[in-house]
Amino acid sequence: MKIVIVGATGFVGKALVKEASDRGLEVTAAARDAGKVPDLPGVKAVSADVKQPQVLKTLFQEQDAVVNAFNAGWQNPNLYQDFMDGCASIQKATHEAGVKRLLVIGGAGSLFIDGQQLVDTPAFPAEWKQGATAARDYLNILVEDKALDWTFVSPAIELVPGKRTAKFRLGADSPVFDQNGKSRISVEDLAVAVINELEEPEHIRQRFTLGY
Repeated sequence: MKIVIVGATGFVGKALVKEASDRGLEVTAAARDAGKVPDLPGVKAVSADVKQPQVLKTLFQEQDAVVNAFNAGWQNPNLYQDFMDGCASIQKATHEAGVKRLLVIGGAGSLFIDGQQLVDTPAFPAEWKQGATAARDYLNILVEDKALDWTFVSPAIELVPGKRTAKFRLGADSPVFDQNGKSRISVEDLAVAVINELEEPEHIRQRFTLGY
């Protein structure tokens, strides 16, 4: 399988590149600074800017899937609009390159508890709100795309560095909690779930989440 990962040097992107490489996928790792992409088997590093959809279109051609792990930067004062614009650019380029499969890494803020999305609750951390709102709003846009075989992944509420166990539970629109009431997943296991979904799709035009 040939995939391109946009945002390959981010927290999630790095884990995705390693998992895909370990499984023998052919990976084009796209990032603003290709020099930061790890040197791994089957991985080709490419410099790319989401503000250049024509460059992305060329990059995406002849790929089996596009993985959007783009992050506009948590300290970016224009995070919301930059995220929305970047995701729109990736989606447009995916269409124009003739790639059917698009998998988007979103956030937990759009998950529901008791009928309310987490991002709209009073306890939601203010420092994460702009990014979480952007991911929620982009999911609402993606849902309207009837041409792509898209999947939107919402990690657990706590996404942390850890170990690859490949043991977790999947959910749909509400967080997956463990026996201690925690919604938690390592970035390594998030990568396992994403590559699983690419290799054996179970959530076409759906969102899924996961946790221990």
